[in-house]
Formats: sequence, C-alpha cells, structure tokens
Amino acid sequence: MTLPLTLAALARLPREARDTLFLLGVIGWLILPLVAQLPLWCSALAATVLAWRAVLTLQNRPLPRRAWLVLLLVLTVAGTWASHRTLLGRDAGVTLVVVLLALKTLELRARRDALVVFFLGFFALLTNFFYSQSLPVAAAMLVGLLGLLTALVNAHRPVGEPSLRESAAVALRMALAGAPIMLALFLFFPRFAPLWGIPSDALTGRSGLSATMEVGQVAKLALDDGIALRVKFDGAPPPQGELYFRGPVLSRFDGRQWTARGGPGFEGLGLPPPSDLRVQGEPVRYEVTLEPSHRPWLLTLDVAPRAPELPEGRGARLTGDLQWLSPRPVTELLRYRAESYPRFHYGLAGWDGQPRRDLDEYLRLPAGYNPRTLALAEQLRAQVGEGNALALVQVALERLRRGGYVYTLEPGVAGQHTADEFWFDTKAGFCEHISSAFVVLLRAAGVPARIVTGYQGGELNGVDGFWVVRNADAHAWTEVWDARRGWLRVDPTAAVQPARIGQLQRLRRPEGLVAGAIGSFSPTLVAQLRSVWEAVNNGWNQWVLNYTQSRQLELLRQLGFASPDWTDLGKVIAGLLVAAALGGMAWARWERSQHDPWLRLLARARQRLADAGVAAPPQAPPRALARQVAHSDLPPALRQPLADWLLALETLRYAPSQAADARLATLQRQLRRLPWPRHPIRHDRTPPAA
Repeated sequence: MTLPLTLAALARLPREARDTLFLLGVIGWLILPLVAQLPLWCSALAATVLAWRAVLTLQNRPLPRRAWLVLLLVLTVAGTWASHRTLLGRDAGVTLVVVLLALKTLELRARRDALVVFFLGFFALLTNFFYSQSLPVAAAMLVGLLGLLTALVNAHRPVGEPSLRESAAVALRMALAGAPIMLALFLFFPRFAPLWGIPSDALTGRSGLSATMEVGQVAKLALDDGIALRVKFDGAPPPQGELYFRGPVLSRFDGRQWTARGGPGFEGLGLPPPSDLRVQGEPVRYEVTLEPSHRPWLLTLDVAPRAPELPEGRGARLTGDLQWLSPRPVTELLRYRAESYPRFHYGLAGWDGQPRRDLDEYLRLPAGYNPRTLALAEQLRAQVGEGNALALVQVALERLRRGGYVYTLEPGVAGQHTADEFWFDTKAGFCEHISSAFVVLLRAAGVPARIVTGYQGGELNGVDGFWVVRNADAHAWTEVWDARRGWLRVDPTAAVQPARIGQLQRLRRPEGLVAGAIGSFSPTLVAQLRSVWEAVNNGWNQWVLNYTQSRQLELLRQLGFASPDWTDLGKVIAGLLVAAALGGMAWARWERSQHDPWLRLLARARQRLADAGVAAPPQAPPRALARQVAHSDLPPALRQPLADWLLALETLRYAPSQAADARLATLQRQLRRLPWPRHPIRHDRTPPAA
C-alpha cells in the first residue's frame, strides 16, 4: 500500500497545488512547537483549517466564502478572550497570530495573499522564541526559515515549473548571503538591558528549590535530570564532598512544613549579614551559568563572602543566612562569577557584634508533634550532659549509621508525626526526611539547628570541562550551632548513605526503552552521547543566549576600544553597514562582469563601432554589423579584418567548438589589436538593408 501523496505524486501536481501544499507544510512546522503553549481549541482549529485547505487543494475545489472566514474569526476572538481574559499580551497575541495565519490560507488566491501569509509566517516563527530559546527550537526554526524563503522564491517565479529543489537552493544562497550581516548585528547591535531578553513570564521555575519544604517535595526532584546550573572552575575543583551550593535556609517549623525567615523572595532579608564571618585557606574561583528558575536565588558554593559579579551592573544582596539574592527573579539564563571559601566559621556574634541572644527561633518546635522524638532527645541529653552540642550531634549521627536507616526515593506518605515515623517506624527517607527529623531531634535536645537547601555535588562533562549540577542533585542538609564554633554544617544524609555525598551515587529513575537498549549494548555510550549533547547545548547557552551587554563591550575592548559604550557600538554598526554596501557594489560589478561574456564582447564591439562613427543598433546581430562595416567608410586596413572578426564571433555563438573559452579569449585580444581610427569617420552612404 502506498501513501496517497508521495514525493513523486507531489511533483506531478499542478504547480499552484504543489506550492500551496508545500506552504501548508511549512506553516504546520512553525506551529508545531507552539502546541504545548496554545489552548487546545486553538491547536485543533489550526490543524483542522490547514487540513481543510490541503483537501481543497488536492481536489481542486473552490475556497470557502468570506462569510465562513468572518464566522471563524469571531469564534477565534471569543475563544482567545475566554482562554486568556484579554486580547493583549504574549499568550493571547500568539494565539491570535496562529489562528490568523491558518485562516489566511483559506483566502490564498493571489500573490498579495501569499505575501501576507509569508510575513505572518515569519512572525509566527519569532513567537516560538517567546517560550524557548533552546538549541533544538532554534534548529527547528532555521528549517522553518528556509522553508518560508523557499515558498517566497516560488511565489516570485511565475513562469515555468521550477522544482522545489531549485527554489530551496536559491533560498539557501539567500540565507548564506545574509548570514554575515546577521552575525554582525548579533555581535554589535546594542543590547539595552532590561529591554533585551525574554519577558519574565516566558520561563517557569525548574530548580525545585523553594522557601518552603514538605516531606516528599525534594524527593520528587530526584527524578528530574534537567540541568539547574553549570560551573566552570578556574583551577582544580574542590572534592565532590565539598560541593554544597547554598540556597534558602529554612528555620521555621509548624509540624508539617519548613519555611524560611521572611517568606518567599524575602528569606533572611530581615537580618543583616553576619559581622563575624571568617574564612580560611585559598578561595575557589568559578563561573556559574544558572538556568532560569523564576526565583531570585543565586547559587554559590558555601561560603561566598563577596557578591557574585552579575552582568549589566546588577547588585546582589547577602541575607543574614549567607544566601545571595539577585535584585530580580532569574527569568533568563544568567552567568556570573563568584569566589568561595570552603573553610569558614561564623555565628558567635550577634547582629550588633555582641554575643548571640537570638537563637530561640532555632530551638522552637510546635506543640503536639513528634512525642517519641522529644522523649528520645531527653534520653540523649541525659546521656551526654547539658551544653555539649557537638557530642549530641555525634550521638545522633551514630544512631543514623547503625540504626538500620535507609536512603530511598520512596519513603511513603508521612503522617502527622513525621520525625517519629522516620526515627522509629519507616527508618527510610530522602535527604529532606533525614534532615527534618535530625533538626527536630537536636532542637528537642536544646541544640539550635536549621535546614539549608540547595544542591550538592555535580558531575564533570569531559567534553567541555563544565561541572553539571542537575535538579536531581537538589539536597537538604543541616546547620547546628555550637557555643565555641558558631554555625557548623552537618549533613545527616552522609551518615545514612555516604556514597550520596562522597562518590555522588544518586537515585535514578529507570531508563527508557531506547536508552535502556543502548545502555545494554554499550554501558558508556548513553553517558557519552549525553555529555556531547550537553556540551553543545552549553556552548549555545554560553555564546548565544548569554551574550550580554557586558560581553559585547568586552569584545569592543578586545578590538581596541579603550572605554567602549553604546555609541561605539553604533559606530561599529555604521562602519559595517558601509562596508557591506561597498561589498555589495563590488559583488554586483563582479557578477555583471561574469554574465554572458559573449554578449559582453559583442557590446564592446558595438561601442567601438559607435566611437568610429559606424551606426550599430543594439538589436543588430554580428552578421548585420559585418555588412555595415563592409559598406562603411572605415579604412580598408580595418574594414575587412573587422567584418571577418564579427563573423567569427557569430560562428563562436552558434557553432561553438570544444575550445570555446580559448577562442573567446583570442577574439577579445584581436578586438583590442585592430587598427581602430583615432577620430570618428563621417559616413555619406546609407548601408544596405539586411
């Protein structure tokens, strides 16, 4: 059984039908990536209209009356209002553009209508970047661009039956010719932040971190291998066990949920940065490429005493919990440099430099929760004695090591007493269960403690040298306060599952059918392919999506500008435009010189005859010119050789030999060597009619 419309059948269709079907296919290709963002009715209506138009084309039936288009347009406007409660804005605008593009194909009668469809198609192509600027989307839209250009070339070739391959070749040459200009505009067109970039609602959070934490929330992130951030170290990276990227600090507990001080987006801002932060050793310098999270959190290694270097002069803020925040949510790819010290201590002094008296919040527990954990805490405190925080921590860690506790992705649904269930019943959990139960136990024993969320670990991509931190690396650990050393990091998950921290063994979801089959054939092939793809995608992020104004000005500095600004960018753009214009003129002159050298040589001979006073009509062929020369008043020494030369030129055109190029070059030399008169000769005789 063969398909009803194969490529061969498409080629046999009338040209108008073939070109229309090709354009419908290009439109479908442009709309396809938007389906996930459009209302269901919009996608269904667009697909139905395109299919309807294709059937009308194949059956050579007339297009629908205008009344149908008006009715569909009214339904479209009503549906857009019902879906978005507005006709303005990004989502409503994209919905209208998609439907209008599809509906316009139903009145595709003249070239004017085709041009409207083309330009709507170009606009629909751009709307895909409102939702994603990833490399796959860019590649798909490049294919769509070539398709639209091919259809545009078809529309401007009204004569004959040009094949789609010929039109595609012309479109490809057009794109390649415009590529240098596009590259120059990308590199030097001024970027005026914050106008440059994607609107803030174009991306949704994927990091999974939050100002709140419930049992089971972080566990779900272990199934997500999406990338949260990439890190490029200037030198040797720290050991994997020290790769703690600090996020929100959670200190308030209501029995079910942990929350940060100040609420979402303002956690820790009510407290000034600690005045007694002390760091030791050499700093770790690195560059972070943070994926969009729709949150203000800037992930840095513990601990970064100085602000990360943000682009466009944005200033970061340090909270009282040593977390860095951006002045606005991270809604696009963000790259910044930071400097951290893995060895540090702080927390002995209060916010006024005096000894701390503000630890009550880190001891507070809700009433009526976890009675068995409270009883266990009393036993441990009686065992080690009052005021010995570090000894209590060690006893609790030892219980985790030797008590049969398990690190698992499926700990089950927690009840009211989450800490009791972990310590005495299930003895299983993910990092959030372990950290939460650990902090509840320590607080009940009189030790100030809190939860820190963020990312732990990462893996080196051997292709590009970047460390990749995934959503699966989301982690929760604890900080406990000691009267002699201040706040100390304690990771109770390492006591239950040491490999999760040191050797970076994570829980993974089962591989899919294809990945599993490839993995069974070659265990390392899947990892290698993923590393290559992520390296390519990272290059796209680094050099395209993250090409900011600061990098643009840095490029100007490398080109010799001492203190570049946007006016220098304007000068560079103006210079490039002048150079492009001159290059275009030179190209046009060269191309004209390459156009039919035989006609060019004949035109040169006509010009010589005119200069010598012999009438040479532009429509006269070489034989007619030879007769005029034979009856002219030119000197005999020129008359016969010139007539013979014109006849030889005609012979070359209509009876070419294998050495046509060499013969043409000979005729060019002979024309120059003929004894042309210095001044025009007056003709008294009328040449005979041809």
